Amino acid sequence: MTIDFHTSGHVATVTINRPDRRNAIDSVHHAQLVDAWQTVEADPEIWIVVLTGTGEQSFCAGADIHENYPDGHDYWASRDPDGFGGIALRTSMTKPVIARINGVAVGGGFEMVLGCDIAVAAEHAQIGLVEPRIGRLPVDGGIVNAIRHAPRKRAMELLLTGGMFDANQALRMGFINEVVPSDQLDAATGKWVEVLLSCAPSSLVAIKALVNQTQHLSAREANLVDIPEVRASMTSADAIEGPAAFREKRPPTWSGS
Repeated sequence: MTIDFHTSGHVATVTINRPDRRNAIDSVHHAQLVDAWQTVEADPEIWIVVLTGTGEQSFCAGADIHENYPDGHDYWASRDPDGFGGIALRTSMTKPVIARINGVAVGGGFEMVLGCDIAVAAEHAQIGLVEPRIGRLPVDGGIVNAIRHAPRKRAMELLLTGGMFDANQALRMGFINEVVPSDQLDAATGKWVEVLLSCAPSSLVAIKALVNQTQHLSAREANLVDIPEVRASMTSADAIEGPAAFREKRPPTWSGS
């Protein structure tokens, strides 16, 4: 297996470990990623996920061109509805996912970044949806997600040029939350993890579930949607613990239930 999965406390780390292929994904490793997401979804003790790649060169170089992928319409018709890596369009994932971008995130690799909630990049990292330059399309989440993540002209710059953008450009465009020197990437990622862990996990699940399930609605319509995760959060132990800790002037102890 070259998709590494390990947990520490309430944090799962999913690492694409194929440095000889620039951490590119073929069908076997796509299936392993799907298995990882299903494990995360099913485990109530996992509250936060970090997705990254091995080494300092590539986060993920997209689809592994050494594999005989179907061409054209056949590929389009056989796409995973959850997008590239099973995460780019995964609406069932209610745990926050942080992309730790350690290098190039191109094609499907960047589609996975778009499927994450927070993105932290090393300053040498680059991103891009280069498919138009080889006569293909970023149909595994790139087109539909980019326009939802950034102002239209910035998103269209990414989509129509097929160009590569450095981490600071991606930050200005709205695709990345933070850029740091490579030797500070772990610390920066850890900071984001700690910030998310300071929040009630049941609240984060409810927030993400509501976002995932109502993006197609107007704000007024979305605010009226009744979903199980929101109800569960409002009646959870965390909903009792949070105000109690505030009144008692102490840090809350979250249970995730």
